[in-house]
Amino acid sequence: MQKKKAPELSLAVQYGCADARLPDRSQLRRWVRAAQETDVQATIRFVAADEGRMLNRDFRGKDYATNVLTFVYATRPVAGDVVICTAVVRREAKEQGKSLKAHLAHMVVHGMLHLQGYDHETGARAAARMEARERAVLARFGIPDPYI
Repeated sequence: MQKKKAPELSLAVQYGCADARLPDRSQLRRWVRAAQETDVQATIRFVAADEGRMLNRDFRGKDYATNVLTFVYATRPVAGDVVICTAVVRREAKEQGKSLKAHLAHMVVHGMLHLQGYDHETGARAAARMEARERAVLARFGIPDPYI
């Protein structure tokens, strides 16, 4: 019996803002791999609030910085960018009583699932499917349910 081959991963990481508390590339790769279901070519970019706001405004028509944005360029193989606004994630973690690391892990997993076709905005069933997958991936790292 032949062992199933792991999906291929090409991952670039960009630190578009200075923050010593951001995870290193090896940690990001572990989170991405845990959420990965197919071949993926991705860039994870950490940005400050001004860049996050500009991207959200220009591509989604919403004039505020949001926690994570996902840009899908291709579906076979999956290719795209995950943009994480560190200021928003830091604020949310504090407001929600979570560690910054746990919330960053959630945003990375969330963005990676969006890249692979998961969607929480098309209905309750799709949202439940995505949230269940997020919980399962995060639990592998000892990170509590982000939706509690």
